[in-house]
Amino acid sequence: METTIFLAKFWGWLLVIISLIFLFKKRTFLEEIYRLAEDKGFALLSGYVAFIVGLMTVILHNVWVADWRVIITVFGWISLIKGVTRIGFPGFMQKFTTLFKNSPMLIRFMLVIMIFLGVWLVWMGR
Repeated sequence: METTIFLAKFWGWLLVIISLIFLFKKRTFLEEIYRLAEDKGFALLSGYVAFIVGLMTVILHNVWVADWRVIITVFGWISLIKGVTRIGFPGFMQKFTTLFKNSPMLIRFMLVIMIFLGVWLVWMGR
């Protein structure tokens, strides 16, 4: 159970902090993300980071139960798949980014949802 609590706090704080940064410094960071999305080297590097974080989460916490702990497992698998995709298909990130570039309201909505989800995970990990 201590692994679950640790990962709930890790993923929760990660979501809250990153989402708040993007929400309040939206223009600066989003422009940088769009620029970096065109760089295949960045796609590979971020893919390796996502792969490592996802793989560690899946190895430590591959729990498929009908309660809140499954969210941690889902985040691990999403991160793992995202990492594999970025490493194997770095050009895919460029195409995917253009979907969000033209939808600032969708980005804001997703950031607010991620903040609430992150706060909830931190709360559950108390």
